Amino acid sequence: MRKLLFMAGALLLAHAADAAQAGKVIFVAGSAKIDAKAAVLDGAVNEGELLATGADGYIYIKTVDDGLFIIRPNSQARIASYHIDAANPANTRIKLELLSGVARSQSGQAVKLARQNFRFNTPVAAIGVRGTDFTVFTDQNTSRVTVLSGGITMSGFLGGCRPEGSGPCEGNTARELSAAQKGLLLQVQRGQNAAPQLLQGNNALSPDVVAPPRSDEPGKAASSTTGAATTLEPSLDAKKNLSLQAAATQIALNQNAEKPADPPAIKDPTPPETPIVVAPPVTPVTPKEVSWGRFTAIAEQAPTSGLSKDGAERIGVTDDFVLFRSRSGASFVTPSEGGVAFAMQSSEAYMRNLDGTNKAPVSLSNGQLSFDFGKASFATSFDVKTVAAESFTMVSSGKLTADGVFSSRDQGLSNANMGVTGVISSLNGATYIFQGTPDSKRVVNGVTVWAK
Repeated sequence: MRKLLFMAGALLLAHAADAAQAGKVIFVAGSAKIDAKAAVLDGAVNEGELLATGADGYIYIKTVDDGLFIIRPNSQARIASYHIDAANPANTRIKLELLSGVARSQSGQAVKLARQNFRFNTPVAAIGVRGTDFTVFTDQNTSRVTVLSGGITMSGFLGGCRPEGSGPCEGNTARELSAAQKGLLLQVQRGQNAAPQLLQGNNALSPDVVAPPRSDEPGKAASSTTGAATTLEPSLDAKKNLSLQAAATQIALNQNAEKPADPPAIKDPTPPETPIVVAPPVTPVTPKEVSWGRFTAIAEQAPTSGLSKDGAERIGVTDDFVLFRSRSGASFVTPSEGGVAFAMQSSEAYMRNLDGTNKAPVSLSNGQLSFDFGKASFATSFDVKTVAAESFTMVSSGKLTADGVFSSRDQGLSNANMGVTGVISSLNGATYIFQGTPDSKRVVNGVTVWAK
């Protein structure tokens, strides 16, 4: 028995020795615990310790590389590992975990030098960074992320993207979100496609609305990124407020100077009463609208569009169809990595002889459309079936621009038999018009609409 107790004690001591300090508490309010003990100001936060807050709880942690990890009310999180190798950043390994609730992560200096080795896990998704400040909500089935600065990459757990991994997940299920995409968020839901959905960050979905930031949260004004007003809370005791102000100032100085600066001297130990500020509403981001029409009459069917449209630019045209995109609104910002694949949702197409005779409708099936953002390219194919039950396969590939417009390359691909011009309007959909020659005697042209 003594031997067993000795071995157990030795294991506990070894574990304690291995659990390095990841940061320290620079602010605590309400019900907040670290490994079932009350969180205290200036208390150490070690690797692997469970951080838990109640309905009124907040914990602000300054990491050892001058980053921030903020736990908001009704949340559970953990700094799983925070190993920094300043001499060789390639050996740095940092992993944060949000088990439930809302947390915010602001990258420290070590993360910025080893972004490829940073991972933020939720129960359903992995998040990597490009040098970033972001906020996450999660429960056991859904995770959502918004970006304050920089950019993130997100993927659901599937295939090679596993919770035990390190660094950002790559591949077809990875999606990027940058601060430039203001008002948008990425969402992953358990049991659905592992590729995140790009959604409007409305009040019902935003992490800042689920658990609003305090007015004194470093780097956050009295409003959330979605424009929702944050209610100011009663002042805590002076010592905590002053400590928070000093620590937040030091973090800002450390991240913008080569050496840390001392916090400013505080003469009055009683902070002034902060006025309640109501943030003005933020206009929601409206994406550019993509539309199409048929400008020719076919049989008894009148045209549905002209060759121009007020307030829109013409993206492309075929023998019968025209594709537009509105001039107003936000263009899709093409990610720099990852990819996405769509399924055909609807189509309209016609086939005719080379001399223009015998124009007749055809049906399309077995559609495939995929994008490789890293290579700025796309590939697509579908089957055409005539009223006489003939079947042909149409194939094309080409380039993708930064604002989501894509078109075929003129490079004489042996298997390409059509030209394509289209627009990817979001990570959930795209539209293109096409024209090609299924055989040496006929031409087919039409429009296809695609979605996840």
